Formats: sequence, structure tokens, C-alpha cells
Amino acid sequence: MTTAMSAADRQAAFESFLAEQREQDLLRFITCGSVDDGKSTLIGRLLWDAQQLYDDQLAALTAESKRYGTQGDDIDFALLVDGLAAEREQGITIDVAYRFFATQRRKFIVADTPGHEQYTRNMVTGASTAQVAVLLIDARQGVLTQTRRHAYLVSLVGIKHVVLAINKMDLMGYDQATAEAIEAEFRAFAEPLGFASISAIPVSALKGDNITERSAAMAWYRGPTLLAYLETVDARHDQSGGALFPIQLVNRPNSDFRGFSGTLARGRLAVGDTLRVTASGQTAEVSRIVTFDGDLPELTAGGAATVTLNKEIDASRGDVLTAAASPVEMTDQFEATVVWLHEEAGLPGRSYDLKLATQDSRATLSRIKHQIDVNTLEHHAARTLELNDIARCQISLSRPVSFAAYEEAPTLGSFILIDRFTHATVAAGMIHHSLRRAQNVHRQALAIDRAARERQNGHRGKVLWFTGLSGSGKSTLANALEIALHERGIRTYLLDGDNIRQGLNQDLGFTDSDRVENIRRIAEVARLMMDAGVVVMTAFISPFQRERAMARERVGDDDFLEIYVNTSLEECEKRDVKGLYGKARRGEIPNMTGINSPYEPPEAPDFVADAGQESLEALVEKLLPVVLAAVEEAGGED
Repeated sequence: MTTAMSAADRQAAFESFLAEQREQDLLRFITCGSVDDGKSTLIGRLLWDAQQLYDDQLAALTAESKRYGTQGDDIDFALLVDGLAAEREQGITIDVAYRFFATQRRKFIVADTPGHEQYTRNMVTGASTAQVAVLLIDARQGVLTQTRRHAYLVSLVGIKHVVLAINKMDLMGYDQATAEAIEAEFRAFAEPLGFASISAIPVSALKGDNITERSAAMAWYRGPTLLAYLETVDARHDQSGGALFPIQLVNRPNSDFRGFSGTLARGRLAVGDTLRVTASGQTAEVSRIVTFDGDLPELTAGGAATVTLNKEIDASRGDVLTAAASPVEMTDQFEATVVWLHEEAGLPGRSYDLKLATQDSRATLSRIKHQIDVNTLEHHAARTLELNDIARCQISLSRPVSFAAYEEAPTLGSFILIDRFTHATVAAGMIHHSLRRAQNVHRQALAIDRAARERQNGHRGKVLWFTGLSGSGKSTLANALEIALHERGIRTYLLDGDNIRQGLNQDLGFTDSDRVENIRRIAEVARLMMDAGVVVMTAFISPFQRERAMARERVGDDDFLEIYVNTSLEECEKRDVKGLYGKARRGEIPNMTGINSPYEPPEAPDFVADAGQESLEALVEKLLPVVLAAVEEAGGED
């Protein structure tokens, strides 16, 4: 009987514990700062002192501390979170390490982020979901460049509460003046960053001072311990705005049920509320809020559910449902702060894929307004974005998206840019505001359209895009082809690189960013001339695959013929009519394609002209039927 009662008591205690855990709120926080400030040690010490380690973890930690010997005979608490072999060998954090733990007052997820500048992108990843930042400063070093960088990044991702953990106070004799001087310097730097609170706590992660227990060596400090602060801080995001519900999925398991699945990004949503589809303006009332555990009368921010409405509306994945009384804007141009996360530079005019909540769009980095110096917060001019750069930029989209300013609704105010070829994430951004001109500028329908012009011409308009190295024979072949087409009554125009750079693009040089803008302008002009029913030929090196893809996209895949004039570099140098290769070899010309700037051959051109092996006449004879087949019929309904 006693045994049975004990089992029942144990089960009851377990159920009580689970219920208690369910009722506790969750705080996400990060540790950040300069390299070797003690971030991993701090987390390890916090877990140790809070008795959050299992026996097997303790045994492994003790064994590994002896193996690596970084702390002599003492425990190396950093080993609890420095999981990568490279990190343990070097004594630094590279990856973002996540740990879950709980106390009687709160549940926590902590992200230990790397300190080195080259791993800034990892730090941004860890900070993106955090509510509090524990920013460590080595008391011996004071406020460093990376300290400022991380503080600025923390402010960018919307974290409002910062703990300034002044670490290694034991190595400074627990000196009060040292801690106060560091706190004053940081507060002066951080004043324009807009933090709601900055709490300075002097600690020794290695010795355990002010981590979970108040330090006897720092009786002059009157504030909370680190754990006490984390257990009590109110870091809930402001969700006072109207409901925002990005649609992730249209849920239709059968003909009798149609709902919209997603996560409520802001506000509250209740049965009977009127919602508006941002894109179409249609409205409907909420009939049900369906979850796996049953229907809810109300949904709060962060909750996931399937919402059904009282009538059929046109909405799909990517649409955003909002409270009818507080709709959000749509825009195809906005200004944002961008953190560049990739080794390959970001260039104005280059096209990327954008993801914003559940929405997708093609995006162009249309302008870099300025780069931000994280040391001084000063603004500097920039033509490109390099790895870890932070800059204020303008972004243009191929279609309007629903958005909100990041500080109002992070879900609809944050985005990533993805390289269209490698599918790598190259940047993360926070939207500030729409560029209002985007609301007023629209493509106009003309009385005489392209189809009418094509019927009058008796042939279709097309863009023939010749690409190849300087001296490959692009212009020569394009000229010969134009003569052949002209003789057959085809309306043509040749856009040549030298001629364009003497007029339309005379302000551009030959840097990578200028080459991108050069091609963008040419593509726009070629598209307009094609709309006039003209067969447009362009003869430009256009060395980058991404820009040729951008040109194809702007013109339209069906109207774009890529012609690769495949002449070897050796043969081009032999011809070298302009003497450019010779000058480049002597170092007199920087950024010469093929010498000190790359040429990326087309992967799947519509036509390959082997100008090094075949005569001009033979190439025209082969190319002419291809072009005539593409333009032979006048356009019908466009």
C-alpha cells in the first residue's frame, strides 16, 4: 500500500512539474561580444550554478576539461557550449550554440554567438529570435570594435533589453572604478541605438561572481545577479497593433473545409473579428480558429492555427490577413538596413530572390545610400557591399508585397536576399519605410501596343544578346547579321558597347558594380525598342551570368536569344585591335575582362558562334535561319 502511494505521489509530483513548466513563460537570450570575452564560459557557469547539468554531462565535462587543460585542474565551463572540434581546439566560438534550461521561475533558450568579425552573420542568426542580449566585455580590454558591432547588430534586430556583463572582474581585483568607467563608455556609445534598458552587471564567469549568487568580493554592487535579472526581466515584444496573419498554407482537406494556416505575427485574433486581404481588399469574418488541440475563441501573437472565414475570399500562400480596421501597406520599393552575409559582394543593379514572411519576389539592390561605421555610427559612401558590411539601401521588387516597418512588426519588416544561382542567403534586412513614389508610378497601357507594331512591321520584335570576350567578334557578327536581316525587310537596330558608353552610359566605369548597371540600362533600352517591334541586337561583353539572366528576365525568356561568340582568350589577344590586352598585361588597365576580371561563359546559350574556327559568312549562314524562325510571324494578341 505504501509503495502504491509512493508511486502515485511520484506521478502526481511529475504531473505538477509538467503543469508548472507549461505555465512558465519562455525567454530567448543571446550572449555576444568580442572574441575571448568569456561568453561560452558564462553560459557554462550559469548552467552549472543553476544545477542544470545531468550526471553524464558533469562526467564528460570533467574529463574534457582535463583533456584540453585550458583551465589547469579546474572545470572549463566553455566546453559545455563550444561543440565544434575547431572551437575546442582553438578556444573560440564559431557556430551558434543553443541551450535550453529552466528554473522554477522561467524557461530559457540561450544562444552563444561567435565573437570574431568574420562570423558576424552567425551572430545575426542567433540574435534574430532573441528578446534579451547579454553583451560581454572583458574588464581588462574595455569597449572594443566588436563590442560596438554587436551592440549595433543587437539594436538592428530589435532587441530592446541589454545586459552589459563586465566579465573577468577577478583579474582586475574587482575594482569598482573599472566597471563604472566601462559602463559609462558603453552607455555613451549606445545612446542613439534606442535600447529600452541597459543593465550593467560586474561578473566573473570563471569564479561565479554575480552569476547566480551575489559576489562577496563586489559588495559595492547593489543590483541583481545575472540569473535574477533573466528570471524577472519583462522583454515581451509590443504587440499592441492590429492582427497580422501571413498565410502559409491554404488548408483544404475536403470540399467541406477551407481554412488559412499560419502564425499570428502581431496582435490578437478572435472569432467574429473582421479580416482584410491586403492584396485584394476583400473582407470576411473569422468563423473558427482551429488547432490540433481543438478550436480556440482567441489567438494571441506567436500562436499557430488554421482560420476559417464566413465566406469565400480569394487568398493564397503569400497573402496577409490583417485586422480590417488597421490594414498594412503594399510596396514594390522600400528602404532598409541590410547586413551583407556572403563572401561575394553585393552590387547595385544585381537581381536577387527576396523572402519576406511567406511572400516571394525578385529584388534588385537599386541603391546603396551609405555604409554604417559600427565604431562611430558615421555614414560613408559605398559602391558595393562586402561580407559583414552594414548599409542603408533601397530595394526594388518585381511585384508589390505586404510590409510593415520592422519596429512595428518584425515578421513583416524583415527579409532575406537569396542568390538566384547558388541559392545561398546573401543578406538580411530590416525595412524602414516604403519609397512613396512606388505607390504612384505604374506601367502605362499605350494606345498603340507591341502587337500592333509587329503586325505593321510583319515580324516580331526580339532581343539578340551577343556576349563574348573583347575582340571575340561580337560586333562584327552582329553587324553582318543586321545587314542580312535588313536586306530581308526586317526592322533592326544594333546597340554596340562602345557607342552606348559614349552616350547613355558615359558616366559608368568598368568596376563590377558599373558593369552591372551598364547591363541593366542596356536591357531596359533593348526591351523598350523590342516593344516598338524592332529586332534589337546588343553586342556587349556582359561578363557575368547573373546580369545576362537579369537581362533575359527583363526582356522575357521567349523574346531573348543569347548568342555566345566563343573565341579563346589567346585568339582575342592576337587580334587585340585596340591594344587593350597588352595594356592590361602591363598593369595599365584594371578590371580587364579575361585578364584581371572574370568572364563567365553562358551555360546554355541559344546559339554558339565559334568565331575562332569558322568564317564570318559561315556563321551568318548558320545564325540567320535561327533568327528568322524567331521573328517570322507578326504578333497576334500580346
